Amino acid sequence: METPAAAAPAGSLFPSFLLLACGTLVAALLGAAHRLGLFYQLLHKVDKASVRHGGENVAAVLRAHGVRFIFTLVGGHISPLLVACEKLGIRVVDTRHEVTAVFAADAMARLSGTVGVAAVTAGPGLTNTVTAVKNAQMAQSPILLLGGAASTLLQNRGALQAVDQLSLFRPLCKFCVSVRRVRDIVPTLRAAMAAAQSGTPGPVFVELPVDVLYPYFMVQKEMVPAKPPKGLVGRVVSWYLENYLANLFAGAWEPQPEGPLPLDIPQASPQQPFDPHLSLQVQRCVEILSRAKRPLMVLGSQALLTPTSADKLRAAVETLGVPCFLGGMARGLLGRNHPLHIRENRSAALKKADVIVLAGTVCDFRLSYGRVLSHSSKIIIVNRNREEMLLNSDIFWKPQEAVQGDVGSFVLKLVEGLQGQTWAPDWVEELREADRQKEQTFREKAAMPVAQHLNPVQVLQLVEETLPDNSILVVDGGDFVGTAAHLVQPRGPLRWLDPGAFGTLGVGAGFALGAKLCRPDAEVWCLFGDGAFGYSLIEFDTFVRHKIPVMALVGNDAGWTQISREQVPSLGSNVACGLAYTDYHKAAMGLGARGLLLSRENEDQVVKVLHDAQQQCRDGHPVVVNILIGRTDFRDGSIAV
Repeated sequence: METPAAAAPAGSLFPSFLLLACGTLVAALLGAAHRLGLFYQLLHKVDKASVRHGGENVAAVLRAHGVRFIFTLVGGHISPLLVACEKLGIRVVDTRHEVTAVFAADAMARLSGTVGVAAVTAGPGLTNTVTAVKNAQMAQSPILLLGGAASTLLQNRGALQAVDQLSLFRPLCKFCVSVRRVRDIVPTLRAAMAAAQSGTPGPVFVELPVDVLYPYFMVQKEMVPAKPPKGLVGRVVSWYLENYLANLFAGAWEPQPEGPLPLDIPQASPQQPFDPHLSLQVQRCVEILSRAKRPLMVLGSQALLTPTSADKLRAAVETLGVPCFLGGMARGLLGRNHPLHIRENRSAALKKADVIVLAGTVCDFRLSYGRVLSHSSKIIIVNRNREEMLLNSDIFWKPQEAVQGDVGSFVLKLVEGLQGQTWAPDWVEELREADRQKEQTFREKAAMPVAQHLNPVQVLQLVEETLPDNSILVVDGGDFVGTAAHLVQPRGPLRWLDPGAFGTLGVGAGFALGAKLCRPDAEVWCLFGDGAFGYSLIEFDTFVRHKIPVMALVGNDAGWTQISREQVPSLGSNVACGLAYTDYHKAAMGLGARGLLLSRENEDQVVKVLHDAQQQCRDGHPVVVNILIGRTDFRDGSIAV
């Protein structure tokens, strides 16, 4: 028989269990109350009579960040933010395809040094932007993509145009968030804008469901039943919906800071105690470069990022005196025909150099994954992104110094450390002689007869002679543009826009749109291949409607010639490579633009036609010049080099 003493411990378990159960229940109730926003609603009320909407919060943040343009293709999911932007003086520029809106935001970001903004509707509106967002990621352009979405309550329930948008954009964006309450719009957008510009710049995505953008009374009408439901379950559901609505709008219009957050821009390693200006790592780079006999610098797009201005960077490169190759947004940094700017035979030059500074340049396919770098060369590489900086360094090349930091600031510190050191002029002269030989080759090609139509090399040489100093060049295409890259020089920094590392076709119209709005006093010249122009043709309707005068030069050889040139010899077929000598100028005229034709019939008037196109642009008209060029077989079936 059990004694009372033995039974006592078992009896004491019941109060403990009861206490634990009560505590668990209370914790669960408190957690549920927190998730339902009940505590927040005690301190932050809902203004049910207000006609304000979340789109006004979006517009207020954009204005506080200095955004002047928002690119879009309209949709009901995003109408409130577009209307609010218009009311606050932010110009809403609507395009004919969502991808163009993002390309325009990309160009705006590259040329302005701030964040470019695009807004598109849910589902297919967003999926149409994927190529442009990936292109911006590869080009390291800080853009903000605002995307509409189904109501927060209806997601994953078969709503119109609903798709898991966050999963789609997470691999493409630095920052990817869905806003779930109106009061979260402002802090989320501020964080997104800062993320786009901090570290290595890139695209960010903010999803804005319709119920955080529209006014309370409209969301209430859609969400809460007009008549009180009968029965316990109906009343519980009604209470839940009313509380959900209240939590959605609680504190929505309370004042919040709207301006920019501080940016996180990586610099070189910490400063040395004995030198307040130079870091230890930069000092080692200075010592390596000071001993060079044949130094060479390769500058990429990162060199043109803020905070270092293009003018300061140019002065630093000139002071440094090291010959350099320029790529991406760094094209044009030194202007036209600068003695330090080497344009041809980069691979051969890299093999000869004893010290190479890769400033914002990645050892990807553009440098043959690092195989063009000589093992005897000392390599200094600087990049904001550590992963990109060391790409393929474990296979084909090794850096002597790898500096993770801002490229422009690094170059300024490098110049300061070298204090005016100069190098023997025979090295630069050797490199420039290779340029002169290549130029002579092009002159010979320009003089060669073609079977029909115009010689594209000759045409592009005349474009180079005609191009004004205030021009911005937008390039979009393969064969024709590949030749233009050798012949047509940007007149200054931030005056050349190409897709970047992703090699995307179809950027032309969007880039031109963003460029002209960002730099209204510049002449925007777009060099298109005829294949690439097919993506952009419809946007001449956009240029006409918004009165944006740009000039398109279409190298029309009736085919995807860059592909055909390799496909036919290797595989014996020209399948899918053929196009027609389409009247693109007439198609543009049908959209309200001006159209001009250059062909064998007026080949002696190329310069006159270009000047006519310029004048029509200056009069406010977008212009398409359709240039019929031959598929020239000069050497190896190619006119491009």
